[in-house]
Amino acid sequence: MRTWQVERRKRTRHLIELGGLVVKAGIVELTGDDRAMIYGAMLWMAEKLNSEDGERARELWGEKGRHAFSADR
Repeated sequence: MRTWQVERRKRTRHLIELGGLVVKAGIVELTGDDRAMIYGAMLWMAEKLNSEDGERARELWGEKGRHAFSADR
């Protein structure tokens, strides 16, 4: 398999996993699969992470995510 094929498969897997997180969090169902709304929320998140409160958001959201992952086990 060529290098570009391996890299493409890695990227595809990564994107699928990220999409799975959106589904797992219930975002698709809560928004009625409104992609503009989902994208808008992600843009809001990015703005928050780039703000002066970004570090605090990382801590809070990271802890919440780790807790949710461990609860799924």
